[in-house]
Amino acid sequence: MLELVDVTKTYRGGKRAVDGVTLRLAPGMLGLLGPNGAGKSTLMRIAATVTRPGGGRVLWHGADAVARPNALRAALGYLPQDFGVYPNLSAPEFLRYLAAAKGLSARTARARTAELLRLVNLDEAGKRPLKGYSGGMLRRVGIAQALLADPEVLIVDEPTAGLDPEERVRFRNLLSDLAADKIVLLSTHIVSDVESVARDIAVVARGRLLYRGTPEELLRRTSGLVWELSARPEDLAAVRSRFTVSRMVRTPGGVRVRLLAGHRPSPEAVPAEPDLEDAYLATVAEREEEVAS
Repeated sequence: MLELVDVTKTYRGGKRAVDGVTLRLAPGMLGLLGPNGAGKSTLMRIAATVTRPGGGRVLWHGADAVARPNALRAALGYLPQDFGVYPNLSAPEFLRYLAAAKGLSARTARARTAELLRLVNLDEAGKRPLKGYSGGMLRRVGIAQALLADPEVLIVDEPTAGLDPEERVRFRNLLSDLAADKIVLLSTHIVSDVESVARDIAVVARGRLLYRGTPEELLRRTSGLVWELSARPEDLAAVRSRFTVSRMVRTPGGVRVRLLAGHRPSPEAVPAEPDLEDAYLATVAEREEEVAS
């Protein structure tokens, strides 16, 4: 069990990046959704013992992981949002170097490196130096290094950044498989990254935990709030100033707008069934309204 209990973090200038968040994690996947700047990365760094919380506790099997982080670190695989490499090393060299730093034997490191490069579809990259890799390829190297020591806890922050659609599907399926017997914490602002693989989701905005539960329950909370209507292009600015718009599709007759509102926004608007992106946006919009008021 990994627990974050009433965790806070305030940076210079008084910015509260994390504001009293409590999360208890058992084996399985938690999809952490939030807009950019919501505090997700700070929360992930605290969970990974990279950043000390300003208040609250981080517990690993009940023990204080802030005061004594080594036990959690030994069980942890972490892919930060900004992942650096040694550009002159090849992917196998880089992974074997990190494996040695994690205490793996040379024989285990060679076998594990080959296995993981196949897993992330980089086994044909050969001895090319990492400085020649694309952004998506480097992200896959980052995924491989997080799995080197077969961790009990896997924390991945915006892991699909730079991956093409096929790679994103491959990685989501991999995380789903790993979550069978590991704690997997996946942070993203892309709803599609979690909706097909996570049965447990959390929504954060402005440092606060707004929701924790199943996708189905979040959808139920949004029932009756989603509408669709047609608008002229010149009216879009006015619509967007009054409502949270989840998507717009241009048609020969104008623009089909999908939006969130607590009442029928116009006589021609028709109700629509919410999807997870609607539910996520509605939850974040509630928090923005609280702050504004």
